Amino acid sequence: MSNEQPIIVGLDIGTTKIAAIAGRKNEFGKLEILGFGRANSNGVQHGMVLNIDQTIKAIQTALENCYASNPNLEIQEVYVGIAGHHIKSLQTRGDIVRRSTDDEIKQSEIDQLIADQYKTYIPAGDQIIDVIPQEFTVDNFQNIPNPIGYSGVKVGANFHIITGDKNAIRNINRSVEKAGLKVRDLVLQPLASAAAVMCEQDLEAGVAIVDIGGGTTDLAVFYEGILKHTAVIPFGGENITNDIKTGLGVLKTQAEQMKIQFGSALADETKSNAYITIPGLRGLPHKEISVKNLANIIQARMSEILDFVSYHLKQVGLDSRMLNGGLVLTGGGSQLKHLIQLSEYVTGLNARIGYPNEHLAAGHIDELAKPMYSTCIGLILKGYNVYENNTNLLKPGMDEDVDIDEGMREPASFSEAADGTMTVRVPRRKSLKGFMDSIKDGLIDLFKEEEDSRL
Repeated sequence: MSNEQPIIVGLDIGTTKIAAIAGRKNEFGKLEILGFGRANSNGVQHGMVLNIDQTIKAIQTALENCYASNPNLEIQEVYVGIAGHHIKSLQTRGDIVRRSTDDEIKQSEIDQLIADQYKTYIPAGDQIIDVIPQEFTVDNFQNIPNPIGYSGVKVGANFHIITGDKNAIRNINRSVEKAGLKVRDLVLQPLASAAAVMCEQDLEAGVAIVDIGGGTTDLAVFYEGILKHTAVIPFGGENITNDIKTGLGVLKTQAEQMKIQFGSALADETKSNAYITIPGLRGLPHKEISVKNLANIIQARMSEILDFVSYHLKQVGLDSRMLNGGLVLTGGGSQLKHLIQLSEYVTGLNARIGYPNEHLAAGHIDELAKPMYSTCIGLILKGYNVYENNTNLLKPGMDEDVDIDEGMREPASFSEAADGTMTVRVPRRKSLKGFMDSIKDGLIDLFKEEEDSRL
């Protein structure tokens, strides 16, 4: 295998911005950023593409900016993040009785177990985005991370199934394809953000990733190395801006600027005698805005978002005593002043800001180390998980009875009929292990300072 790694591109289609980042791993397993472009997003609300034409233009602008940063780039396919309040998740259980009980369990049997979950009943307008194995069982043995090599009569697993609205998925695919790109895979945004800001210790300790974006707040909860829960909360930074605009009677651009420059998530931490002066509209007198009033509005909405986080953690039985890794706050909204203190107060968990810079090679531009780019950097890491797992499958010395093509996870393909109906070809699982094992392995590899001897 050549030492030259492929260039992988992440495309984050957000409510406030669209970002395209091209990256390649160096010999130390760190990401070198080869191109970066962003554009303001106009056609997206609450993480969903509502105006396809405006979204296409924004994607093309982000791409042009990416090419401007590196004219030698050629971008044809991208990993795209998906979010929005239409995203739902459910837990299922699947078992298969094996034909030859004395033989070792092979990857093809795990693939079959996963493929069976795509037949799970979901509402008519929804579509399964991903099926993620949690822990496996073989006969009476439980909590097995990877059952390949075991033997037994029955193999089963608990699964985390992520679903989304068919129309929302179709709009994302149309927008990307009409912008001249191919969707390599759709990745749930909280999982991408988690890959960018988490390390192996976080997985083991138990952690909740809270990605506060423009239109939504994405949540991914990991416990004992397993993805336990995902959720998309339909509030984000845009809601705070709109609250300020309505509550203080200012323009949206002024509200956004005040939030960034003077905003605080804790009213008690602000001075009661501090004021912001903003110009009046069309000859009207200047307006004096109390910094404390501004903080009260921000705190009310942020507390609501964090209450949702607490609710979801209670739903899956992971309260403050269980998640030793606490909350990891990321996304553009995590940069609010005093947000860590408010988060700890509302949820009872330790909190920190998650930056994606630990996976970046030295010399990257400072802009990319901001939490708002966690999803985009995570999409590149997800792409490398797929690439490395496919490469591992092609290595000599593997079990000859395993069908290599069946072990690979190809990108989802979407075709549209003349009557407008969409046909989705469900992809097979990509890795020799389950999804969570691949994320764990990928994260461990990223933290090695020397070249991975397996590559």
